[in-house]
Amino acid sequence: MKIKSFLARPFASYVYKTVQKGMTTAVADQEAILKELLRVGSQTVFGTEHKLGDVKTYEEFKQAVPVRDYEQFASYINLVKEGRHNILWKGLPIYFAKTSGTTSGVKYIPISKDSISNHINTARNALLCYMASTGNSAFSDGKLIFLSGSPELERVGGIPTGRLSGIVNHHVPGYLRTNQLPSYETNCIEDWETKLDKIVGETVDQDMRLISGIPPWVQMYFDRLTEIKKKPVKDIFPNFSVLVHGG
Repeated sequence: MKIKSFLARPFASYVYKTVQKGMTTAVADQEAILKELLRVGSQTVFGTEHKLGDVKTYEEFKQAVPVRDYEQFASYINLVKEGRHNILWKGLPIYFAKTSGTTSGVKYIPISKDSISNHINTARNALLCYMASTGNSAFSDGKLIFLSGSPELERVGGIPTGRLSGIVNHHVPGYLRTNQLPSYETNCIEDWETKLDKIVGETVDQDMRLISGIPPWVQMYFDRLTEIKKKPVKDIFPNFSVLVHGG
């Protein structure tokens, strides 16, 4: 057992026990979180217009803020782009996650200083819980790949903007950076086919143990690997033991 996996075990056990304990108070925790969101949100333009200061229960919240599509948020997003503070949340977001789905074209999703930890720590805690529950920590001693969008960010209304996966890449813990592939330069390539070839070239002969990405990207990565090596992924990477996906 190498130093990273050795040091990770006690931290993984601590996080796992904390998550297990949290499961017993989930309902009360969610009610407390809702109250805090309402308290802060009531001071925003959105909160004032929706009278969040008068909302006391989840049922009242559902009535005050019915489900809607992105277009019904677009006017608020445009105000944020103009540099207006306290529109959807206090201050300005620290990022815009830029995404395009099946509706509404390009969408800009604000990520606040208060919410960024949900994107980072949740993924971290999932891996630590996996370590604690399975006893497998050896994957942290090998190479890890995060198939993501480009970490290069543009600015929209002065706010750093890019794919969520590219934003999250900026928050990969330093202790994992030495294990992380592909290189920063390769990650910045916009054309996916070109990028995929570079990723395969950088990883095909490495000791890959954890592979992460949205399913279509992972599938294309695996297909290209097997096409080049003429054998299944389990034989290309015999120590590969953890697949992390989202999206």
